[in-house]
Amino acid sequence: MSDVQPTLPLFYSFNFYVFGIVAIIAALLFVTRKSPVAAALWLVTTMFALAALYVMMDAQFIGAIQVLVYAGAIMVVFLFVIMLLNLGQPSEVADARGRAWKLVAGAVGVAMLAQIFALTRAHVQPAIPPGYLARQIQYTGVIAPVAGPLFNEYLLAFEVTSVLLLAAVVGAVVLGRRRSAVEEAANAR
Repeated sequence: MSDVQPTLPLFYSFNFYVFGIVAIIAALLFVTRKSPVAAALWLVTTMFALAALYVMMDAQFIGAIQVLVYAGAIMVVFLFVIMLLNLGQPSEVADARGRAWKLVAGAVGVAMLAQIFALTRAHVQPAIPPGYLARQIQYTGVIAPVAGPLFNEYLLAFEVTSVLLLAAVVGAVVLGRRRSAVEEAANAR
């Protein structure tokens, strides 16, 4: 038996590192923004980058759930809490203004279009052998192929994400109460 590890294509490795770096940078921008609305949008960017990483690790269902549940439904709840507590001022909503940010956004858009074009032209071999999923579903059922990796390999990632979301909601409530207490004190004078 050979101990030779299969090598990944350069395109896969490049995209894996790109999405990893995007996730890290977006997470840093999430925790450093003054505006809660801008912070929530950076958190959505982080969630999309994590979903792309899940898809690249052949966990397409988990990637789709990441987008639908976390980047979709839970972020709507966050924005609802932010609007309910009136944490965002109109002047704080747009953190990035100016020509430089527009150029960066344009460069990212061109890079994404180039990747999509390269993917449509590349003949990528699937990572899963033909018929593997059908045999796995016949052997274990429909739920086990999804639940097994979710509760084994990816459990830590989902638990860390849930703790992060809980901390963000608690932080929004604490900020809202602090601001309302300051406004009540100012109105009492």
